[in-house]
Amino acid sequence: MVARSSFIDPLESANGEHGNLYIVGTPIGNLEDMTLRAIRILKEVDLIACEDTRRTQKLLNAFKITTRTISYHEHNEMTRAPELIIQMEEGSSLALVTDAGMPVVSDPGFRLVHLAVRHGIPVIPVPGASAFVAALAASGLPVDKFRFLGFLPSKKGERRKALEELKDATRTLVFYEAPHRLAEMLKDSLEILGEREIVVAREVTKIHEEFLRGTISTTLEYLKKRPAKGEITVLIGLHAGGDIKESAPRAASIISEIQAVMAKQRIDEKAALKIVARARGVSKSDAYRQLQVEKNRKS
Repeated sequence: MVARSSFIDPLESANGEHGNLYIVGTPIGNLEDMTLRAIRILKEVDLIACEDTRRTQKLLNAFKITTRTISYHEHNEMTRAPELIIQMEEGSSLALVTDAGMPVVSDPGFRLVHLAVRHGIPVIPVPGASAFVAALAASGLPVDKFRFLGFLPSKKGERRKALEELKDATRTLVFYEAPHRLAEMLKDSLEILGEREIVVAREVTKIHEEFLRGTISTTLEYLKKRPAKGEITVLIGLHAGGDIKESAPRAASIISEIQAVMAKQRIDEKAALKIVARARGVSKSDAYRQLQVEKNRKS
């Protein structure tokens, strides 16, 4: 049994005539990322609004949460949001969750939050896991300035138009993308934005979590042999010669760097690869992947 926190939020203790709307973050893969506060809130509210009730029920079962659920997704939010507002105005407290991560961020929920604010219903965030925040923190790209854009349009023309508007961006760009559209999205990005340093984060916090680091070109070459699967976050950095000085060496040929280290230190390719990987700030496996891409391109 989870003990109740000794800290009580002012908003949580001041229901007044209305119930509260809690925006509850849930794990994006690893159940251990569920917070104690989220568990408590989901047990205490009168109703949980879910993007997919069947998927959320599995999460609730894992933490022995028996609160009643109701569906709330992009196809019914136009009518469901007003219904839930009425329930909260009558005194019921509601928790909003999505299939994974923080509600409203690239997920349904804005209409409900907007209406709750307009009707004077307290909206209380219960922070949790977020795929793009986790990927950004582990990317190694500049994070002092970044722009999160969610999903680009699925249609090619609209996607290219959206990318055209980002040509002069001077900050790290962060997107979500469907695996079956990833290669086309990167091809458009290469053509419109130019060669850039990127990170493709796949299945963050899950068993098959993977970070692909390199340039757009090397990543595209890798994806030809091993198409992406699962949940994808794409982070696009600056041009190779942009504001971050260390970006330029990473865009250089990894083969030439390895050969230079081999000649200078008189060591074999495997040992040189390890040194170059460390200098580039990437894992040995990422450096090896880039090396194979360049070798295949030259063969």
